[in-house]
Amino acid sequence: MRKSRAKKRILIPDPKFGSILVTRFVNNLMLDGKKSIAFKVFYDALDIVSSKIEEEALLVWEKSLENITPHVEVRSRRIGGATFQIPQPVRDDRRTSLGMKWLIDAARKRNEKTMANNLASEIVAGYKEEGAAYKKKQDTHRMAEANKAFSHFRF
Repeated sequence: MRKSRAKKRILIPDPKFGSILVTRFVNNLMLDGKKSIAFKVFYDALDIVSSKIEEEALLVWEKSLENITPHVEVRSRRIGGATFQIPQPVRDDRRTSLGMKWLIDAARKRNEKTMANNLASEIVAGYKEEGAAYKKKQDTHRMAEANKAFSHFRF
């Protein structure tokens, strides 16, 4: 265990929208430290989203992320030789982090031409409350609901 909590890193807002949330997303999207390429992929994906849906692309992305973020999750806890899955509410910071990671993973698993297309399709799917990332959220919530009986073991 840690002696103290890790310090939060201060992020610089992205150049186009001035949003720290976008920077966080791009940092998760980035591979091998290639941030400019990650920004290009993200901005291209938002352009594709704006052509698919007649709304502000950034708002669509934020709504999609909000639809994908989980509210409860299950954590394993050993009690008397048995392991129980105990449902717990998710902290706000972890909630957005999980939503971003699920969105990116689902986009990477899609089979389309480019990563920008994959990401755009997954953003639109999340906006419409469908797609792999949204399904992952639903599965997590279902798992927590099924194990609600063990919630008194919460730690």
